Amino acid sequence: IAHDKVVYHGHAVAAVAAASLALAEEAAQLIRVDYEILPHVLDARAAMRADAPILHDDLRTDELGRKMDGLTNVAAHARTQRGDVEAGFAQAHVLVEREFVTQTVHQGYIEPHVATAAWGANGHLQIWSSTQGSHAAREQLAALLHLSLAQITVVPMEIGGGFGGKNDVYLEPLAALLSRKSGGRPVKIIMSRADVLSGSGPGSGSYIRVKMGADSQGRITAAQAYMAYEAGGFPGSWVNNGAGAMLAAYKLDNVQIDGYDVVVNKPKAAAYRAPGAPNAVFAVESVVDEVAEKLGLDPLDFRLLNGAQEGDRRHNGLTHTHMGYLQTVAAAKQHPHYLAPLGGPHRGRGVASVYWNNWGGRSSVSAALNADGTVNLVIGSVDLSTSRHAVAMQLAETLGIPFTDVTVTVGASDSVGFNDTTGGSRTTFATGMAAYELGKKLQARMAQVAADFWEADAQEVRIDGDVYTHDTQSPHNTHANERLTFREIAKLVGDGGVPIMAEASVHPQQPGGASAVHIADVEVDPETGKVAILRYTIIQDVGTAVYPDYVEGQMQGGATQGIGWALNEEYCYDEAGHLLNAGLLDYRMPTALDLPMIDTQILEIAYPGHPFGVRGVGETPIIPPAGALANAIYHATGVRMAELPMSPARLFKAMTAQGA
Repeated sequence: IAHDKVVYHGHAVAAVAAASLALAEEAAQLIRVDYEILPHVLDARAAMRADAPILHDDLRTDELGRKMDGLTNVAAHARTQRGDVEAGFAQAHVLVEREFVTQTVHQGYIEPHVATAAWGANGHLQIWSSTQGSHAAREQLAALLHLSLAQITVVPMEIGGGFGGKNDVYLEPLAALLSRKSGGRPVKIIMSRADVLSGSGPGSGSYIRVKMGADSQGRITAAQAYMAYEAGGFPGSWVNNGAGAMLAAYKLDNVQIDGYDVVVNKPKAAAYRAPGAPNAVFAVESVVDEVAEKLGLDPLDFRLLNGAQEGDRRHNGLTHTHMGYLQTVAAAKQHPHYLAPLGGPHRGRGVASVYWNNWGGRSSVSAALNADGTVNLVIGSVDLSTSRHAVAMQLAETLGIPFTDVTVTVGASDSVGFNDTTGGSRTTFATGMAAYELGKKLQARMAQVAADFWEADAQEVRIDGDVYTHDTQSPHNTHANERLTFREIAKLVGDGGVPIMAEASVHPQQPGGASAVHIADVEVDPETGKVAILRYTIIQDVGTAVYPDYVEGQMQGGATQGIGWALNEEYCYDEAGHLLNAGLLDYRMPTALDLPMIDTQILEIAYPGHPFGVRGVGETPIIPPAGALANAIYHATGVRMAELPMSPARLFKAMTAQGA
């Protein structure tokens, strides 16, 4: 599987199938591999040095769109630039420049990767997979196995978590090949937890340098960033996402961001909830807090002064659409948490904010009307955290029928039109938009049924919720007080009419971005460096909260992951490049015992680009925690932490070095 070179600990080499798990494990243990040990590199900065060991003999740097000569570990260098940063820095009254390091982290989904394949005698491949996108998995399989898309059916199973880590296929192509080798017998492969941590795609570690200047009034005059993200064993980190997010909340005239995609001897990086953004925003929000302090400004006042709003040009050249960033900051400033006193030694309060652009993507849905007035809805978006219900609610709202009258099914790749993966905060937004369009088509066809029954023109049918009426003053009207309900029309169809079905596909180009401010109170144990979170609050613009409990759960869950990233989670390697903590006892994710109740304030600032005002919610909450906690730790200890995770050992060492 790894061909001639294993580029990270956990890189798959061979696959074995047998009639029982015991036989398969015994057979795998009999395989002997002769390795030639090569030098390795685990850090982006080290991998960029001229004398670094080279991972691939065919990799050339894409330098600002031009392929360079010479072997390298730098896959790409991209730059975002606007204005004149040097002139901006010359105007600054305060300058802050800091370096930041973040470690490799994993998404931490509970269910490991699992896939079952059956290669039929007719050459058709059936896959049952724990995936975030059946169509994306089908496309990857077609490319890897040299099959047409029509030869593959991917059935998405109920998924026990993904967070971006299940967008890519790992086991599916291996199970498929083993099924073909075994004469078409079904083959199932499940990763162990150690396999998941060492052999699937984590989030990138990074090195980031941020410089920011502000004038005496507190306005940012210039910002500059250097970002080197670890791609893992093969090119493709999320450094460009980080560059797009890191300064998006601020109005800037002079900015330059240089991002580098760097291969290292770690698992190939994958998406992790707002991929690339937590690293970058941690760095920026730490610097923003320091600039505000040097100017003697309240950190939220500084953000209000510099916050972006609709119509402002972003540093990547795009223009901000309708956004609620300033409203979230204003709400945070008036929140009881921010106004409450925080007494006692070794305690501090920190804030951090973000604007996250979200994603639209492609979505398709279909539906059939039943004779009893219920509707069978088929979607192609894999359900993560009851997102199917949020989509069904939007169809029910459009049709004016009870949500309980819509039965929703997540279809296989060949039972519904193309859908992008469930990720990018897109599902409730884009698939919900498709459900709205679908509802309008169903209404039009039902109006035609009613018009035919009344011997009238369908254009004269009026729809109010689930009631269809006909204008009695129309010259086409032959009956007085004509009125049919949704269920009555369904019965007409069921009694011999043409069955009503519909489908809809959308590809929205401008998703509604989400804004948030997080407030964190901490207490630091000066003898151990352990951080206790005393209170945590999220204020977020969610557009319209289609399913408020679901929205709150997304906010709390994302913040919990961000807290883990900030305080405990990291990949630990030995000098030989072996992963030392490939298990959940040693890879330290936060539990309920580590967290207070995470309070939420949902701001419903409807996005005009969606029929119900929906904005994506799920990714935004993971981004601010590291910055908010770093700022809180500083105000508790006087030590500015510049490396994640801010574990007890690291914090204690930093406090000792500073005499805190």
